[in-house]
Amino acid sequence: MITKLPKWILWGGAVLAFSAGCVNTTALMGFANLSVSHVTGNVSLFAAAIAYSDSRSILYIGALLLSFLSGAILSGFVIGQTSLTLGRRYGRALYFEAALLIAAYWLYQQHDYLGQLAAAMACGLQNAMVATYSGAVIRTTHLTGLTSDMGAAIGNWLAGRSISKPTLGFQAVIWYCFCGGSTVGAFLFAKVGYDALFVPIIIVLTAAFIYNYVSNHLPEQRETKLKKRSSS
Repeated sequence: MITKLPKWILWGGAVLAFSAGCVNTTALMGFANLSVSHVTGNVSLFAAAIAYSDSRSILYIGALLLSFLSGAILSGFVIGQTSLTLGRRYGRALYFEAALLIAAYWLYQQHDYLGQLAAAMACGLQNAMVATYSGAVIRTTHLTGLTSDMGAAIGNWLAGRSISKPTLGFQAVIWYCFCGGSTVGAFLFAKVGYDALFVPIIIVLTAAFIYNYVSNHLPEQRETKLKKRSSS
């Protein structure tokens, strides 16, 4: 249960949720008309395609699901743990995500479905970057579980039971930021098409740079660098 939320987690979760909302809406409004961050809905579409023997949709949606999974696998490989701790290799993972979004943008410009797969992989990578912080589940690319957790917390509060208000507040921030990013993504796509992806690309690159800068200036990181220099 979160009792006090560090600002870097609050701001990080907020900007990444905003970015994911923008990416997902842009992908959804594009030529593929498929979400890249909502696995549950895509699984339902995949099942419907099987029921109707729609081989083309089975292939496309199946590849989309595997791409999200591949992004999550890459995240686990790069970061290595699920608990959120300053100093882990989130910056490197964010640079990978930015590269995937840039690739998605270029492929979308070619009207290539591979752009959809690159965007889904980016979302899978981001969503798997962090699983928990102080026992609270943190997800930034979809809202189903988050909404359920918020509803349960509000129900407990209405029943007179104690809840973690910082946790509920953090969940609400992610919820509204994802919604805000989705709105911005929809507005920009209607105006400039896939150029809307420049917003999440800039956000992710900026987050990676700031995180790496802060992480590299932690006292333990400085001590490690000094030991390496003295030993050499």
